[in-house]
Amino acid sequence: MNDIWWQTKGEGNCHLVLLHGWGLNAEVWDCITPELGSHFTLHLVDLPGFGRNGDVGALSLEEMTCRVVAKAPEKAIWLGWSLGGLVASQAAIVAPERVQALVTVASSPCFTAHGDWPGIKPEVLSGFQHQLSEDFQRTVERFLALQTLGTESARQDARLLKSAVLALPMPTTEVLNGGLEILKTADLREPLASLPMPFLRLYGRLDGLVPRKIVPLLDAQWPNSQSYIFAKAAHAPFISHPAEFCQQLLALKSVIV
Repeated sequence: MNDIWWQTKGEGNCHLVLLHGWGLNAEVWDCITPELGSHFTLHLVDLPGFGRNGDVGALSLEEMTCRVVAKAPEKAIWLGWSLGGLVASQAAIVAPERVQALVTVASSPCFTAHGDWPGIKPEVLSGFQHQLSEDFQRTVERFLALQTLGTESARQDARLLKSAVLALPMPTTEVLNGGLEILKTADLREPLASLPMPFLRLYGRLDGLVPRKIVPLLDAQWPNSQSYIFAKAAHAPFISHPAEFCQQLLALKSVIV
């Protein structure tokens, strides 16, 4: 049940769980693990269904979180990027005693636009789901390109993301569709409003998937959380601005350890 691929490395006195985004795997963190490994004990996991955990079928957000929490250390900072941000957030909701601090990166508690809430139009996510069945490879590549659009190092960043995808077997269409379904339907705005632990939200100003308009809305809705915007980053600030990204995590660690 809980035998999922998990790698622990680093020698810091604080545990840090790193959760990747849709279509990817733990290889995306390679650009920051050397720096973070001297400050944290890192826990690298492929989300169930992705990467080395590809033998797991499509899961709901709750099921995915349950599998990851079961293997996680007793107490850790949980950091989730994009879809991984929803998993980390769900962990903080269901197992707050296990989450020392929550960090979400280029993530939204509700990715889909609703009324006045800014986000991805539902038909865009539905379009990706439809395209997956027609041209699997091209759809994933298009999604990766969207994540780096607008940054000074966009081409190089997209190459890094693509190399992380190609390093391991691709997820199945079923799993990718399941991930898009989570992005389309999850809404954690209310349950995240009363978290007891430190909560840091990191954003890219140029992000085309998580609009920066949500930042002041969540600042108001979640007054106990903190936000930081990388001025020249898009959806993957840890790839385009690794030094600045690590600084944010070290600043958080200095407060809680």
